[in-house]
Amino acid sequence: MSIFDFLSGQFIDVIHWTDDTQDTMVWRFERQGHEIKYGAKLTVREGQAAVFVHEGQIADVFTPGLYMLETNNMPILTTLNHWDHGFQSPFKSEIYFVNTTRFSNLKWGTKNPVMLRDPEFGPTRIRAYGTYTMKVSDAARFMVEIVGTDGEFTADEISYQIRNIIVQEFSRAIAKSGIPVLDMAANTGDVGKLIAEAISGTISQYGITLPELYIENISLPPAVEKALDERTSRGITGNLDEHLKYKAAQALGTDGSGAGQAMGMGMGAGLGMQMGNMMQQGPWGQMPQAAPMAPPPPPPPPQEHTWHMAVNGEVTGPFSTAAMGRMVTEGKVNRDTMVWTQGQDGWMKAEDVPDLVAIFTVAPPPPPPGA
Repeated sequence: MSIFDFLSGQFIDVIHWTDDTQDTMVWRFERQGHEIKYGAKLTVREGQAAVFVHEGQIADVFTPGLYMLETNNMPILTTLNHWDHGFQSPFKSEIYFVNTTRFSNLKWGTKNPVMLRDPEFGPTRIRAYGTYTMKVSDAARFMVEIVGTDGEFTADEISYQIRNIIVQEFSRAIAKSGIPVLDMAANTGDVGKLIAEAISGTISQYGITLPELYIENISLPPAVEKALDERTSRGITGNLDEHLKYKAAQALGTDGSGAGQAMGMGMGAGLGMQMGNMMQQGPWGQMPQAAPMAPPPPPPPPQEHTWHMAVNGEVTGPFSTAAMGRMVTEGKVNRDTMVWTQGQDGWMKAEDVPDLVAIFTVAPPPPPPGA
């Protein structure tokens, strides 16, 4: 073996990249002084592309396969470097491996609500979020427009920009779609396609494509959601009379503990039905006249007391108050006569009973002269 063959063998190099980070999009092959041996073996695996940068210019892009870095398969680089066939010396170039697989489960979402005019609710605001998939479609353009000289470029470094583009196009697409808010959940697939088509023109300038874009949720402001819930509850209630009967029976329970609550609900239902009947009886287009109020019933007559007397150890009676008054006039009853009536606590003197005080009147004065 000649010394020439020995030196040539020492320069043989293997260039390849294996990635286990799951988020690296571009990785630069590092060599001391960026020296790549002439005749080195380049391995580009499936889901990768290798970009040669020589003297600040993109020289070649290699797709998956095994390559010998020689003049016959690097025409552009050969023109730039003017290879000397006398001695196969190393050349200084940079090799960037670009991951061309899909980067999935990337998040996007609206920071602020998106204003739109809904055909049913009028002007309203919505929020949305979802996921998307990103893929490098043009390695050379991606290197020029996005990566530059970054030796290790990850998906996080561009995902923020992609999110902004998605949100911008989502706002435009959702405003022009004319899809009612209540129907958006059933049309998220169509809306996603509209957004992906609108974005494709912008991100293609970066050498990127979005194979998939999903809308996971579209939400309304809390106040609007609360109004929708109340509207749904009214629709589920159905027949109001049957619903009130059901709620009254449910309030009663099995032990009768809810009887008071059920009675209150029943009174409320009865009052509501009565008011409804009053509204129906009024003339069309006029306020109904209030029904005349019935006069209150007369108070019950006062209870007549009957009295018993105890005279010389004997109880007589019962006597009415009028009879007691006559007996006072006849001298049979005086102020010290012991009397009793129902509800009275024991025997009492007649003068101490409030209901009998009036029968002991003072004698009238003598008649006037000449009468």
